[in-house]
Amino acid sequence: MKSNKQRRQEIKAQRLRRIVKKTRAVNARPVDRPIGTVAVTPLLLRRNNSYGIPDFVQRGCYQDRPFRCKDCGVEEIWTAAQQRWWYEVAQGDVWTVAVRCRACRQRERARKVEARRIHREGLAAKSMGREHEDHPSAND
Repeated sequence: MKSNKQRRQEIKAQRLRRIVKKTRAVNARPVDRPIGTVAVTPLLLRRNNSYGIPDFVQRGCYQDRPFRCKDCGVEEIWTAAQQRWWYEVAQGDVWTVAVRCRACRQRERARKVEARRIHREGLAAKSMGREHEDHPSAND
């Protein structure tokens, strides 16, 4: 009888074989890709528990994808190269898409950093107040 660890290793190996098989099928297609596309490397994508396969994996390439910024409403293009970086290098979830332009992303990041700083300062002040309650002064 096999242990659970051995069974999990077998399942992972089987999944890897399936991915390699799909990759070979995708790579067997002609390489004549239009401008604005970049080939997908499925082995570099982050694992997920979904039964579905994203359309870019089925196509075998990332394509430039237009979107409207949800903050400022500017029309932008999420390029194939940016998508490849997000999915394969940064290991972003394969079901996510771009929703903010660069300027709004930077503004949102700065807002979150400031909110975290204010929150930490508030926690520090609160803990300092508790310390003073726990240790009454000598004047009492």
